Amino acid sequence: MAIAPNIHAVTGAFGYSGKYIARRLIEAGHQVLTLTNSPSRENPFGNRIRVSPLNFDNPGKLSESLEGVSVLYNTYWVRFNHAHFTHSEAVRNTRILFEAAKAAGVVRVVHVSVTNPSITSTLEYFRGKAELEAALRASGLSYAILRPTVLFGKEDILINNIAWVLRRFPVFGLFGDGAYRLQPIYVDDLARLAVEQGTLTGSVVIDAIGPETFTYRQLVETIARIIAKRRPIVSIPPALGYFFGKVIGKTVGDVIVTREEIEGLMQGLLYADSPPAGKTRLTEWATEHKTTLGTQYASELARRTPS
Repeated sequence: MAIAPNIHAVTGAFGYSGKYIARRLIEAGHQVLTLTNSPSRENPFGNRIRVSPLNFDNPGKLSESLEGVSVLYNTYWVRFNHAHFTHSEAVRNTRILFEAAKAAGVVRVVHVSVTNPSITSTLEYFRGKAELEAALRASGLSYAILRPTVLFGKEDILINNIAWVLRRFPVFGLFGDGAYRLQPIYVDDLARLAVEQGTLTGSVVIDAIGPETFTYRQLVETIARIIAKRRPIVSIPPALGYFFGKVIGKTVGDVIVTREEIEGLMQGLLYADSPPAGKTRLTEWATEHKTTLGTQYASELARRTPS
């Protein structure tokens, strides 16, 4: 059974994955609303999308914004704790969003989570994602939970910045042996999957992984080969890797990597033993974009700065 077309709402349509979801919804002929913390940010969709603020501090107004919406696509989250945003705030705010959606009569939520969330995880990122999955299940709403690993695409951060480091430094340091695995998925493949799930009604959980699996060492070696910047790739203690990342981060005014991200990588949490949900191969995409990949640093904090 499919959900009847109506207004579809996307959090963060002026950001990264939300923009790709919004574009696909517009192309499919849906009316689209975005809920955003940056309503003044450049709008690539013009009058094809309606804009409302994410009124987490006023759940009543947030619920009013969602009236008439049939499907909510939630991409809202934060990558790390910062003076202006934290995981705990993101968990609280997302709970408010789910409650507002239910109060407004939203039929279905397509929620972007992460591979291997766990309520008992020592890593706040993965624990927070598990808490939100549990809250969505308990809400009584129809849902599709998508669990991506690493996203890649034009606006990507991780893959781009690996290439950026390879272009600028004579050596690349791996956290430990680099044998931990990950399965990058193209951001538009995630968007396609999200929009497909928005037309359905059955509650599902899907590992949103790409068609290629790399060890972290293989990933770096592959990017180096594609952009023709072969460097010595050496194993270093995770603490030393974090230190160097922090030093580089200060020079670019950003957070390169966090201790939790290093631990999550090394624990293999960005790998899932599931069939691929994406079709686009990172190797092919990177080859197509090899002349621009990593030529400019991609800043997480710049992306997170409200406009």
